[in-house]
Parts: sequence; structure tokens; C-alpha cells
Amino acid sequence: MALDSAKKQEIVTKYGRSESDTGSSEVQIALLTTRIAELTEHLKIFKKDHASRLGLLKLVGQRRRLMKYFKRKDKDAYLKLVQDLGIRDNI
Repeated sequence: MALDSAKKQEIVTKYGRSESDTGSSEVQIALLTTRIAELTEHLKIFKKDHASRLGLLKLVGQRRRLMKYFKRKDKDAYLKLVQDLGIRDNI
């Protein structure tokens, strides 16, 4: 359930510091959030897909670690990103 390249490029241009910036924390958190949303919708339909559920939990943990790091490094940008993505600030 990977993101298609057009959607990924759109996220990179929206949240990246430059057009080719794919490694910054903002971009990584935004990409993970999109993948988590897609997997959540998938699991609403296929309730017994436990392999995908495990992958979802791993993605959530990875995003949580990235958010914790980003909050420590740049709190103002972190709060703006959380508001833009519509996710909770529970770190």
C-alpha cells in the first residue's frame, strides 16, 4: 500500500524545505500520516488483516518517534505541522 509518486511528490512540495527535500522530519511525518490514514481505511474494510495491522502499528511508532524528535528540535514548526496534518499532540 505504497503511495503513488504523484501524491508523494505533492506532499514533498507542500511540507518540504525545498522541492527535492524528502528527508526532513516534516516530510517524513507527513508521508507517514498519509500512509497511516490509508491503512486505517483498509483495516476498516478488512478487519482480519492482521499483517497490515502490525504494519500500521509499526508506522505509528515510527511517526511517534519522529514527532518526538521534531518537537524537541523545533517546537514552533512542530505545532504548525501538527495543526496542518490534523493529528493530536500527545507527545
